[in-house]
Amino acid sequence: MEEWIKKLPKAELHCHLDGSLSLELLAKLAREEGVFDGQAQQLRRLATAPEDCRSLEQYLSCFDLPVACMQREAALEASARELLKEAAAEGLIYLEVRFAPTLHCRRGLSLEAVVFSVLKGLEEGRKKYGVEYSLILCIMRHEEEEKGFAVLETAEKFLGKGVAALDLAGAEAAFPVERFAAVFRAAADRGIPFTIHAGEAAGPESVKKALELGARRIGHGLAAAKDPGLMRELAAREIVLELCPSSNLQTRAAKSWESYPLRKFLQEGIPVTVNTDNRTVTGTTMTRELSLVQQKLGLTAQEIRSLCRQALRGSFAPEETRRRLQEQME
Repeated sequence: MEEWIKKLPKAELHCHLDGSLSLELLAKLAREEGVFDGQAQQLRRLATAPEDCRSLEQYLSCFDLPVACMQREAALEASARELLKEAAAEGLIYLEVRFAPTLHCRRGLSLEAVVFSVLKGLEEGRKKYGVEYSLILCIMRHEEEEKGFAVLETAEKFLGKGVAALDLAGAEAAFPVERFAAVFRAAADRGIPFTIHAGEAAGPESVKKALELGARRIGHGLAAAKDPGLMRELAAREIVLELCPSSNLQTRAAKSWESYPLRKFLQEGIPVTVNTDNRTVTGTTMTRELSLVQQKLGLTAQEIRSLCRQALRGSFAPEETRRRLQEQME
């Protein structure tokens, strides 16, 4: 079944660039930047969260090294290009890549230069490996509102030129979505679509607040399973949930496979997608994630196909791209 899943044309909506650098590329960039020159085993421990990870905060600490290595244009380009290479190797035909550009300005790059470099790498990857992409710009919860507006302005400049949407990411419980309400209201007014991380490290209220602001998708959203009324609203409004099973178990957003709510969401009629979240931090691939939900939750081959099609339907891709790729999935 796993080999069949690997060959299956797939789409992914929730993949963080800085959490998905291959260990080989990370080692190379770390040496070039002079931030790490240890053994491969040590590098893996720094960049990959343990299965018994205690919290979302511990999980997020694994981003420190890759972010430190992604402060130059060439590093950003290589990171984006290599991600599409890895995606192509396991049958992806579409990938939505997300990252927070404000985290990559430590050496003087402007937000525009950071985003341009990532888009350049993605476009090189598309031409070389044949994977279509969209870029989502993340606002970080712990940063001030001013930076949120700066990311919004940058997204608007690149909208339709590779950038497709905004996101809010980071420590959800410590920094509620209300801090950036004005930013997302402005995004809605300007016609910039957005997804928001919610219901991962906080309860159903977090998901409700994201919906009130106009989120078209929800990153993770597991806490919605605790609120029947919220689930009905998600289904009625066709709000896509970006589930990331292995990551959700690592961060304790989900306690076990037995309680994982993917089937519950499907039964409620909620559009569900399966994603990696962070390929390196979690140590996973789309093939592995889909194989796990098949094995642990008993999904059929038809249900796996449906998840892949739902990802494409729920994407921020241009309509023409979506139609063309849907034909490849049939």
